[in-house]
Amino acid sequence: MRIVVTNCNTTQEMTEEIVRGARAAAGPGTTVTGLTPAWGPESAEGWLDSYLSAAAVMDLLRTYDGPRYDAVVMAGFGEHGREGVRELVDVPVVDITEAAAHLACLLGRRYGVVTTLERSCGQIEDSLELAGVGRNCAAVVGTGLSVLDLGGDEDRTTAAFLAAAERACAAGAEVLVLGCAGMTGLQRAVGEKLGLPVVDGVGAAVKLAESLVGLGLRTSRAGGYASPVPKKRLWGSAPSGARETARPATTPPQSPSNTSRHSR
Repeated sequence: MRIVVTNCNTTQEMTEEIVRGARAAAGPGTTVTGLTPAWGPESAEGWLDSYLSAAAVMDLLRTYDGPRYDAVVMAGFGEHGREGVRELVDVPVVDITEAAAHLACLLGRRYGVVTTLERSCGQIEDSLELAGVGRNCAAVVGTGLSVLDLGGDEDRTTAAFLAAAERACAAGAEVLVLGCAGMTGLQRAVGEKLGLPVVDGVGAAVKLAESLVGLGLRTSRAGGYASPVPKKRLWGSAPSGARETARPATTPPQSPSNTSRHSR
């Protein structure tokens, strides 16, 4: 089984950290490949970054020409794009936001999300509502740390998470969710200190993706996730001099109706 994990930003170091977490969760025989967009924000924090990152990730998958894959994991917590990607590719697409929330709902009646900056909280709440798991969310709480701050000082990150987690628990959370792919790996340390289950969205998404592929299930094409209507679509190109961290396309842009699909 081959799973591709898409980072929502252009920071290659974060992609590598996410892939390490994904591989730790993957079962024997599962290959995990990380993809970094060639353009977009260096970190996704807020509506502008999120919409920009959604387009960049879709462009990344649209132009991908590597080995075939069996599932896509989208590693951007609360970011846009998952519905569009489900239209674009013919394999299961699992977003870490809804994957973490679904697993959290199996572990407790209400869960809380601990994320980065407060400005991302409303966006995450909307994403959870759209996925149908918003009613079980007790609170989405920010740590005050930016995405790029997460890897700088582990003690500071842990302390900020624990402080935010107390607020989530006070609001009624019985399970906690890591609200950023850059927090992957933090769940064990904070879980032991809090005495609560802590769900990492990257690991949750990988295990759900493996399950969907193993059961032979794919995205329904009846209705909302039907393949895109065939038409001419003009895609933007990467800015001049942009650092390409994903495998470049070898063919000119095509409409989704002519784009090669990646499935077994």
